[in-house]
Amino acid sequence: MTQSTNFPAGSIEAVAFPCEGLLSDDLLISRDADGNLSLQNSSCSKAAAFFERPRVASSPKIAGQPADLSSAIAKITELFGKSRHPLISGLATDVYGMRAVMNLAETAGATIDHMNSKSSMKNLLVMQNSGWYVTTLSEVKNRVDLLVVIGTDVVSYFPRFFERVIWNKEAMFTENTDAREVVYLGGRDINTEPGTSPSGRKPDVLPCDPDRIPEVLAALRAIISGKPFTATEVAGVATADLEKLAERLKAAKYSVIAWTGSALDFPHAELSIQTITGIVEHLNKTTRSAGLPLSGNDGDVTAYNVSTWISGYPFRSSYRRGYPDYDPYHYETSSLLKEGEVDVLIWINSFNPERLPPASKTPTVVIGHPAMQFEQPPEVFIPIAVPGLEASGAQFRSDSSVTLPLKKLRATELPTLGDVLSAIEAALKAA
Repeated sequence: MTQSTNFPAGSIEAVAFPCEGLLSDDLLISRDADGNLSLQNSSCSKAAAFFERPRVASSPKIAGQPADLSSAIAKITELFGKSRHPLISGLATDVYGMRAVMNLAETAGATIDHMNSKSSMKNLLVMQNSGWYVTTLSEVKNRVDLLVVIGTDVVSYFPRFFERVIWNKEAMFTENTDAREVVYLGGRDINTEPGTSPSGRKPDVLPCDPDRIPEVLAALRAIISGKPFTATEVAGVATADLEKLAERLKAAKYSVIAWTGSALDFPHAELSIQTITGIVEHLNKTTRSAGLPLSGNDGDVTAYNVSTWISGYPFRSSYRRGYPDYDPYHYETSSLLKEGEVDVLIWINSFNPERLPPASKTPTVVIGHPAMQFEQPPEVFIPIAVPGLEASGAQFRSDSSVTLPLKKLRATELPTLGDVLSAIEAALKAA
């Protein structure tokens, strides 16, 4: 297992923030002699909470009682050995951790799912069904002249999005990023202030109730496509305003339509995402346009990329039959637990100690952040080194186009997730 000596006090440059999709890698972190960290060059509250969380002493526990690591692993191996349908969920980890998840899932005949799969699957279903034209953060940073944001303020999920991607001071193909235009379409009570340009130009806002976004998007697509449209307003948005937006999209040299799956929280949201991709497809007949699905928090983009490399499928797949079996509806965590279809759950959560496993009667193992606290102790809890904090690693960015290294910033004697899962897998093979 991982053992380390103390790291010297000092500053570390070019540090990446591993549990957010932007994977901002320009952070300056200060480390004191005791391994406490502080964020020096950013006001991002999410990054500060991650790096500056006070260190806590933590050790493995079985049914809430202290135990050594080998005993905890033996208990997990016993639970898996008796299981007919184990579930490995949460999956908030990096590339190395997710590779170990896939190895254990195949050995144990387990099903896998991610804590953010409800939002991620909205995008994945569209990509699988009809394909899409999407862009990268680098392309947006260097080329966008009109950004349309659907149903979200973006900054609730990615606090530094506008700072790093829209109002950046330098761009390869744009002389003046201040001239960029921002439109918010749909949603209410969202923070539109970050869409204000450096010179003070306010964004345009076309608000509507979140559950009526599908109607507005369908109307916009009809207008852009030249279909007959006689209504004077849709869900409170004037048709004249949608017509102006359609003309702006057609006139733009490189428009981008961005959304987050989490914000589109209404039934069959994937159909609205498909409408967005249809708008983008039509615009590309005469100009350049692209979609930008923003995700990647808690390592969800990393999880489905690694899973797809290894099995051919994203999460919500299973090795129960001895080969990868993908079912985006049946292999969903809350459904499997509610129906009693699994008999042991391993919940993996490396980054955010507040993301606890769902309450259920299923015997639960938690392998995760050392600061995790439980009202009801799990069968086994093993604290692990956090990737990008106490362990080196690698993580996918939101756009899946870049994988960045994660630095080990301080010492720990906690094992990595790979250490723990590999030990369980080896014990299962030896049994």
